[in-house]
Amino acid sequence: MMSNTKKVDEFMSKLEHPLKAEMEAVRAIIVNANPKIEEAVKWGGPSFFYKEDLATFNPRIKNYVALIFHKGELLNIKSDFLEDATKGKVYAKFYSMEQVTANKELIEKMVNAWVELMDK
Repeated sequence: MMSNTKKVDEFMSKLEHPLKAEMEAVRAIIVNANPKIEEAVKWGGPSFFYKEDLATFNPRIKNYVALIFHKGELLNIKSDFLEDATKGKVYAKFYSMEQVTANKELIEKMVNAWVELMDK
C-alpha cells in the first residue's frame, strides 16, 4: 500500500501548474512545521491534517498557489496576507517564491496553532 506522502509526491510529479515550485515550497513548510502534520490527496489537491483537516491546495487555480485553511478563523491569527472566506475558511494566496519565503513563519505559526488547538 502506498503511503499518503508517496501519493502526494505522485500527484505533484504529474501536476502541471505555473507555480509548482512555490506549491512544493509551501508543502515543505507545512510538513516541516510540526511532526504531527500528515498529508494526503483530498478534494483534488494535496491536503494537510492532524486529527481534523487543516488545509488543502486548490491546484485548479493557476494564477496563484491557493492554500485553503478549512477552519482558519479558529486559529485566530491575523495577517494582511490572509484572506477570510465563507464558513470560517481562510485563504493564503502565493503569487511568487518571494511571498512563500516572506510568509514562512506565518504558515508555521498557523500549523502549530492548529496542532495546539487539536491537542486541547
